Amino acid sequence: MSLLEVTGLRKVYVPRAGGSRVEALRNISFTVERGEYAAIMGESGSGKTTLLNILAALDRPTGGSVILDGKDMSKIKESAMAAYRRNNLGFVFQDFNLLDTFTLADNIYLPLVLAGRPYKEMRDRLIPIATTLGIEKLLNKYPYEVSGGEKQRAAVARALITGPKLILADEPTGALDSRSSDELLRLFSEVNRTGQTILMVTHSVNAASTAGRVLFIKDGVVFHQLYRGNSTNGQFYQKISDTMVLLATGRNRE
Repeated sequence: MSLLEVTGLRKVYVPRAGGSRVEALRNISFTVERGEYAAIMGESGSGKTTLLNILAALDRPTGGSVILDGKDMSKIKESAMAAYRRNNLGFVFQDFNLLDTFTLADNIYLPLVLAGRPYKEMRDRLIPIATTLGIEKLLNKYPYEVSGGEKQRAAVARALITGPKLILADEPTGALDSRSSDELLRLFSEVNRTGQTILMVTHSVNAASTAGRVLFIKDGVVFHQLYRGNSTNGQFYQKISDTMVLLATGRNRE
């Protein structure tokens, strides 16, 4: 069953001071199944960031629709949008977006604090997530006291603690070294196996090779998509690399 349905999505930017219109998205259509782990790839300027902003309800499309769990996001009033994002979406960013004046625990609690949840409920939710992510002994530390990989695990915990329908990950390994990246990707796969739906935007072939499906965006449209099937990470890595070459050279997919 589809959790996310994107149909005919268009986004056109019109400069206020005149000039040419920019069509960032032309006709994007795809679905993400409940419990799926999918990745979106494409060169700079392909429309990935614009697409992510629309899926995150941070921007409105010019045309088309985004339906999450049966709810048309274009029908949500601006006054209710923040609560909608908080209750339905979890975010993992490249630069962690942690507050240095808060402990890791307080950073993770933040979405629940904004939702007015009682402390006991927050604590009960935090402990199993922190244990799964291996940060249960770091919760009283501040972001500047831990490594980049540990910061990103705290960011993943913050994304998970609300029980979101969909996690949107924006270049989650971009600020990590290779060891921390591999550990984070292992955790993503583990979290996905519990039934959590994940949609990741990435430039990293290594990151994308851990997903079950990869969609390739080029010039504002879905150029191609690959399914893992029975491929190993290494085999899927090679298939993704080959497709990225097609994107870069402008050749048609076969």
